[in-house]
Amino acid sequence: MCGVVGIIGSQDAAKEVFLGLFTLQHRGQDAAGIVSFEEGEGPGFRLWKDNGLVANVFPEDVVNHRLGGQMAIGHTRYSTVGRSDDTTDVQPLVLNFPHGIGMAHNGNLVNYHELVERLKREKRRMPLTKNDLEVIQNTFADALIEAGASQGDTISFEQICAAVKSVFRDSVGGYSVVAMIAGHGMLAFRDPKGIRPLTLGRRRGSDGKFQYCMASEPVVLQFLGFDPQGDLSAGELVWIDKNGELHRKVVRQDGEPAHCMFEWVYFAGAESELEGRPVYSARLELGKGLARRIQKAVARGEMKPDIVVPVPETARIASIALAEELGIPYREVLIKNRYIQRSFILNTAEKRTKAVDLKLNPVRSEIEGKNVLLVDDSIVRGTTSRRLVGLVKAAGAKEVYFVSTCSPIRHPCYYGIDFPNPAELIATGRDEKQIAQELGADRVIYLDQEGLREAIGVKGLCMACLDGKYPTDISHAAAFQERRQQDRRSRK
Repeated sequence: MCGVVGIIGSQDAAKEVFLGLFTLQHRGQDAAGIVSFEEGEGPGFRLWKDNGLVANVFPEDVVNHRLGGQMAIGHTRYSTVGRSDDTTDVQPLVLNFPHGIGMAHNGNLVNYHELVERLKREKRRMPLTKNDLEVIQNTFADALIEAGASQGDTISFEQICAAVKSVFRDSVGGYSVVAMIAGHGMLAFRDPKGIRPLTLGRRRGSDGKFQYCMASEPVVLQFLGFDPQGDLSAGELVWIDKNGELHRKVVRQDGEPAHCMFEWVYFAGAESELEGRPVYSARLELGKGLARRIQKAVARGEMKPDIVVPVPETARIASIALAEELGIPYREVLIKNRYIQRSFILNTAEKRTKAVDLKLNPVRSEIEGKNVLLVDDSIVRGTTSRRLVGLVKAAGAKEVYFVSTCSPIRHPCYYGIDFPNPAELIATGRDEKQIAQELGADRVIYLDQEGLREAIGVKGLCMACLDGKYPTDISHAAAFQERRQQDRRSRK
């Protein structure tokens, strides 16, 4: 999962993209990058990217003087493929034909391996990265040339549509893309199932002309003062030409959308609203739904919690609603070191374990002798959950019940979340009792899938990691999994 943002029409496009990336830092902490374009005889594209957090990647001099122009795109990286410490795969990527294309994306292609082999075989090109964006970018560029966009000084919306249609035809997976074509304009598009989020904003500049922003989450629009123009629909393309004219079209839509449920559960910022559903409200409902399951267990005498304790940060909202429903005191007794990254999106088990040890310190005086109801947004591999149970028990808890607002994750994700191997998922082949034993907890309770759907309240969700029902063709999944496993081994 990554964060993307693009701005066109602003004299400070790169500076604003830089600020926008701060609001998307939660979506990726491995690396960040910005590419801007300036008209005239100057350098044209100006690219700056590196590993690290946004604040560390961009020195003040770079933001103020090296990145200029009226359009720019930026990216925060959460690595699911390639090495997280290799700058080769850091986005945005720039291609010199036709006209010059800068591009960034959020997501993954299931059939990446097939497309790379086709690129080598048919185009005689050797990929420079392990990033599937490079394949999307080449597909788009080739289709743009085939549509005649390299033959004149202008590019029509019809030619852009034809190029994006080719991307949709060839690229199987979940992805949202922002791109700019040197001297011509900026575009954004969303995969035909709408798996990855993308939204559009607009504002009027001091010259009376409209400026546009495209981003993974509307929190960017709010922060930068853009008026929301709605989420892009599944399969929709947005093109803003060099004159500032907006063009929109649903190029392809494959049946009912399949928006990733994990956005509301974990990834999206609590202040965001996706598909018309506020993330904060959805998380409150997740807590209420989970409370109903817990109430039944309490009524049967299977557990007797004294306090509700959230695992910071994402689980806080659901925990508040859960505590209110149960009538049990809410206590924040896992104190977070705010300078540690989100442990789930770290890319090795060893790093996640160390992050938990550094990130959270229990308040013994509030835990000792109590039955603790520990609430997290999800249980993926169990690495973090197991360590948390141990921390709370070591602080003197009498019993620890571990509960999850997300249903059991038993299947791989091929669309941009880093759990490619079902053998790594703690819920694979285990029920709640067995998972509790694995975690060292006295009880484990998950919100069921029906309750999850009801809480999120959005029609058309991808829940493939829960139920194994994938919204796209996954016939290339074996090669995809092997590629991810090779990348994981190279990180060690």
